Amino acid sequence: MKGMIAYCGLDCEKCDAYLATINDDQALREKTAKLWAELNNAPILPEHINCTGCRVDGVKTVYCDTFCAIRQCAMKKSVTTCGDCPDLEKCQTVGAIISNNPAALKNLRGQTT
Repeated sequence: MKGMIAYCGLDCEKCDAYLATINDDQALREKTAKLWAELNNAPILPEHINCTGCRVDGVKTVYCDTFCAIRQCAMKKSVTTCGDCPDLEKCQTVGAIISNNPAALKNLRGQTT
């Protein structure tokens, strides 16, 4: 399994913030900031759209770095991903991600590193 699977099972390599960062794509940053600001009713600016991946060292979006309850929980429990957590099946926090993106659960179940 790829090392770019987030704690929640989402594929960081498919995230627009990650793509904008690794490709230094200002147009994608602007597009993503506008969309995320509308979806979250929050002041998200293009300069906020920088991330090298959830589980790797480097820059993260403010949300992922500071506010993501899933990331904070996984780091506290010292699990590689939520797939390594014994509470995965009953966890409501990661359950919200999985219910909206079934591929995330497949990624978590296939995660071995």
